[in-house]
Amino acid sequence: AQVRNIADQLKEADPTHADAYEKNAAAYIEKLTALKTEMHAALAHVPHKDIVTFHEAFPYFAKEFHLNIIAVVEREPGTEPTPSELQETIEQVNALPTKVLFTEPQYSPAAAETIARETGAKIYTLDPVVTGEATPAAKNAYIDTMKKNMEVLKEALQ
Repeated sequence: AQVRNIADQLKEADPTHADAYEKNAAAYIEKLTALKTEMHAALAHVPHKDIVTFHEAFPYFAKEFHLNIIAVVEREPGTEPTPSELQETIEQVNALPTKVLFTEPQYSPAAAETIARETGAKIYTLDPVVTGEATPAAKNAYIDTMKKNMEVLKEALQ
């Protein structure tokens, strides 16, 4: 939907190049559709579906790929968890058959490292693709990052 919205706004702002915007949008939507299909196939049969994320960056992603976010380390953005929140998360992680935590590259992993020490959980990084350079070299950054996330999830949830 976002690609379509962007293309529509560009066509409205620059009607001279409307055909190019439409063509580029259609090509990118096709790539995104292929990525979604690939990710569904890759994640459909992972044996573990319960995950602990760093903060609320992945609810739509989790729903799309049938993952269950059972705990969130940082409940308020930019705020370290309280001792009682940490303890609650530790208990939730200890109840998991596969103990994994997912951090994000733009945040300090300190709280996740504390939880990992207490539970024996392994830490993995999922990138919500909220940062990055706007350069021609980064034109495939979203798709490349999502493929990397897919591989991380496949490894972590085995």
